[in-house]
Amino acid sequence: MSFASEDAARAYWRANIRWLLILLSIWFVVSYGAGILFVDQLNAIRLGGFKLGFWFAQQGSIYTFVILIFIYVRVMNQLDRKFGVEEK
Repeated sequence: MSFASEDAARAYWRANIRWLLILLSIWFVVSYGAGILFVDQLNAIRLGGFKLGFWFAQQGSIYTFVILIFIYVRVMNQLDRKFGVEEK
């Protein structure tokens, strides 16, 4: 990876860390919030015969994490192209 300047490298890593924090925050809210904090409210709703709070605790946070991985890959590819450091 070769950047045109040190400022470009800083901007790249700043954007990278910002996206990491955003996506990990979403995962935290889904896994901790939906699976633990709001479980009583979500259990009033059923999904496929299971209480929604239980579903989030067992499956939903995992599905969310996998989706966030794909989002991260896409965002990082866009950042790589923007800063001219994409793999060839």
